[in-house]
Amino acid sequence: MRLVLLLPLGQLPPLLRAPLSSSAAFLEEAAALTAGVGGAPHVDMKVDPWSWGSLGVDASGNKDEGAGDQGIMFGYAADDTPDLMPADIIGSEVLETAADGARAFRFIQGPVFCQLLMADEINRAPAKVQSALLEAMQERQVTIGDTTFPLDEPFLVLATQNPVEQEGTYPLPEAQVDRFMLKVVIGYPSREEERAIIRQNMATEPVKINPVIHPEEIMKARQLVREVYMDEKIEKYIVDIVFASRFPREVNLGRLQQLISYGGSPRASINLALAAKAYAFIKRRGYVIPEDVRAVCHDVLRHRIGLTYEAEAENISVEQIINDILNTVEVP
Repeated sequence: MRLVLLLPLGQLPPLLRAPLSSSAAFLEEAAALTAGVGGAPHVDMKVDPWSWGSLGVDASGNKDEGAGDQGIMFGYAADDTPDLMPADIIGSEVLETAADGARAFRFIQGPVFCQLLMADEINRAPAKVQSALLEAMQERQVTIGDTTFPLDEPFLVLATQNPVEQEGTYPLPEAQVDRFMLKVVIGYPSREEERAIIRQNMATEPVKINPVIHPEEIMKARQLVREVYMDEKIEKYIVDIVFASRFPREVNLGRLQQLISYGGSPRASINLALAAKAYAFIKRRGYVIPEDVRAVCHDVLRHRIGLTYEAEAENISVEQIINDILNTVEVP
């Protein structure tokens, strides 16, 4: 099976577009961001319960059997459950017996050997399964024994999380959360969107999705994104934002010191710069401006800033902390 990446999501029919709710506009750009940016362009989506987060992810591509070499290979990790094993994701070796009686191990690839991997409700998978994705997400390879298997490019992980049901879930460790470039929060659809969902589900004809981009174009876009100009003042602005999340007192935000348990990592700075370049690229500019950084800041940082118990007791959200930082750090 092949999957052809769809960009932008705004061209999708209402059935596939409606579940994205108020985040639809940004998810259209997030798809382009993650497709065009090098490094670790993975996306974690936190969805309201039963809001069709998996459908929104699945809609990022078209399962086209006739795509041939033009398509993007699609891997689906199914609904992650507590009994899932690492071999179910990366694959395993099986002992085979040849016609002459000779026996040998053969490696059978798992769903991670694709270009667009969907991990539905990843917080239900046990820790061993989550850690099995670490090498694939960061190094673009899978190691089995003494053999390393490279993954095809472009490689992208789209994961969903259900934040409501906590029984039987395993929160992702910070090391893996940090490997997701963006964390996008998806709410419920509006009334009009939900009516469109009903009409589409009652339709007799299946929804047809047309491919609009191919892997070669994505790889070219990646190179162009890297060439987008970023001034030293913008670099300093990005570093100032990330450092403010680590040491808020340095920017006269001492009141946040007791609310933040840890700030953004160096990956936060890297991904914020890459996302700002990609945002400028899809806005048809060859240079980055401060508004590009601010536009992607919440989705890059919301999963990289940890809150203390004091913040949770006072109902302080990460969004509020990011807003305070953006409103305080000097804009070049």
